Amino acid sequence: MGRLAGKLWFWWTLFAAGLLLLILGPPVLLAADIARRPEWVYPWALFGARNWLRLCGARVRVRGLEHLDPRQSYVFVANHRSFLDTATLFYHLHRRIGILAKKELLKVPILGYGMGHVNILAIDRSNRTRAIQTMKEATDRLLRGVSIGVFAEGTRARPGQLLPFKKGAFYMAIEAGVPVVPVAIRNTDKLMGKGTGVARPGLIEMIVLPPVETKGLSTDEDVKRLAQHTRALIARELGIGESEKDTP
Repeated sequence: MGRLAGKLWFWWTLFAAGLLLLILGPPVLLAADIARRPEWVYPWALFGARNWLRLCGARVRVRGLEHLDPRQSYVFVANHRSFLDTATLFYHLHRRIGILAKKELLKVPILGYGMGHVNILAIDRSNRTRAIQTMKEATDRLLRGVSIGVFAEGTRARPGQLLPFKKGAFYMAIEAGVPVVPVAIRNTDKLMGKGTGVARPGLIEMIVLPPVETKGLSTDEDVKRLAQHTRALIARELGIGESEKDTP
């Protein structure tokens, strides 16, 4: 696919996302609010995520779901290189999850309002007090059996990169007493990479690695080691060598 075609496909993916939000969002949110049944929104959010990926031309292949216990909640920690990652993680784990997202998403019409209905929590990393409160809310959901997905780099990395991991997700997992599940998402940077302004259809690979236990961990040094171990596991699946792991 040439660069012009890639740019056109990029704008199509954004248009498709807006179209799905506009068609599905208002009636679903209105019905859920009138009936006071916010849980009605979740299946439609899954429908939207799945069909946006399809409209983007993205096929998703998942490995490793057999590592998960359907009765156990987890903190899923994934790398983040593309807008496509969120829909991939949200839909293709095939379990009810919430996601920690950047606060800027609250400004997106319809999406920002609907986030709270599907356990998507906006975290304001520029405000420590608010960030801590959001992490506490996420921990409460873990204790109620809702798994949480976290892009631990805190922002999208450039194609081929893996940024340092922030430690909030790991403190949260230890506080809730749930395992951390490393998730490596491949190829989304090739399909719709940050800063490229182009997109193309293709295959996304999501590899769910065996859970890492957090029982018995409590100190800051424990958290540091857990974050480093999780990042190393994901880096290995992404094919990133030791010299590349800390690329800013």
